[in-house]
Amino acid sequence: MNKLVSMASLGLVLVACNNPQSSAAGSAAATAAAPPPAKSQAPQSNMPPLDPKNIVSIAVGSKDHTTLVTALKAADYVPSVANPGPLTVFAPTNAAFEKLPAGTVDGLLKPEKKEDLRGVLKYHVTTSVYEAESFKDGDTLSMADGQKTKIAVKDGKVSINGANIVASIRASNGIVHVVDAVLLPPKKE
Repeated sequence: MNKLVSMASLGLVLVACNNPQSSAAGSAAATAAAPPPAKSQAPQSNMPPLDPKNIVSIAVGSKDHTTLVTALKAADYVPSVANPGPLTVFAPTNAAFEKLPAGTVDGLLKPEKKEDLRGVLKYHVTTSVYEAESFKDGDTLSMADGQKTKIAVKDGKVSINGANIVASIRASNGIVHVVDAVLLPPKKE
């Protein structure tokens, strides 16, 4: 369940990164059309009402994806990731973020690095829904940032740019694939 939540959060971030203008507009429209929360619910700052099975809700509920959720908030992508999709999100776990060189995550979370953080998050999401079983060795995916990733399948195990898919969770707006490494976009030349 925690992995599902984490993956959902990444999916929301990736959706927001894929099309910030339409995602923000969709989120604003969803917020305007939704009834106000019941008084018994605690208000959530900057969070539109979410489907409990949405990618964002799943990520927020996962103890294994707190770093991802923090990154989404720092990138101002949380309100936009309520997009109806469909999306495929590759959601790194907290342990995946810990594999990065010391100081990398803290550096990306600084306000002056927001655009760099957004670039990393966009590289974790793509449109459409891709089940792990549908991937073939050598497939490429175009990510929300416009760059490509490569799928490898060996002995039935699927990886994307070397990050292993360790779990997959269906969401109301797509699918979250929990991965054991952070996908780093190639440097643009």
